[in-house]
Amino acid sequence: MAKAPKENKTNGMRALDAAHIDYDYRVFPCEHALSGIEVADLLGLERERVFKTLVTQGKSGEHYVFMIPVAEELDLKKAAGAVGEKAVQMIKSKELLPLTGYVHGGCSPIGMKKLFVTRMDETAQLFDSIMFSGGKIGCQIEMAPDDLAGVVPFEYADLTV
Repeated sequence: MAKAPKENKTNGMRALDAAHIDYDYRVFPCEHALSGIEVADLLGLERERVFKTLVTQGKSGEHYVFMIPVAEELDLKKAAGAVGEKAVQMIKSKELLPLTGYVHGGCSPIGMKKLFVTRMDETAQLFDSIMFSGGKIGCQIEMAPDDLAGVVPFEYADLTV
C-alpha cells in the first residue's frame, strides 16, 4: 500500500488506510481542473481504465454517485434504472462542494460528507485496477475495483450511452 506523506493525504486516502485496503496514488501538478480524458492522457493510461465520479439527484430528491470511464457519457435512463428512480439528473457544479465536500475535478467516491448509493460501470470488472479522483485536483487513486467496496458499498451496472 502506498503511503502519502501525512500532509498530502486526502479524505479518500485516510479512509483506505483506516480500512487497510491496498491502493496506489499519483499526484501531478495541475493549476485547474482537467477533464478525465486529459488526466488519462497526462498519466499515460488507457481512458477505459480511468473513471470519473458523477453526482446526480433523483426525482425522489435522493442523491446518487455514478462512476464511469472518463471518455464515456452517463446514460441518465440507465442510471435511473440502476438505482430504482424514474429519472436522475446531474447536480449543478455549485452544489457539489456543499453536498460532498469535494470540488469539480477533484470529486472522489471515497470520503464524501455522506455515503450515497453508488453504482460503477460494469466495464471496471475488466481491469485489475482502475484510477479515479483521490479527492483533490491533481491526485488520482489506483486500486482494484472490487476493493473499493470495502469503504464505499456499490453495485456494478451498465451505465453508459
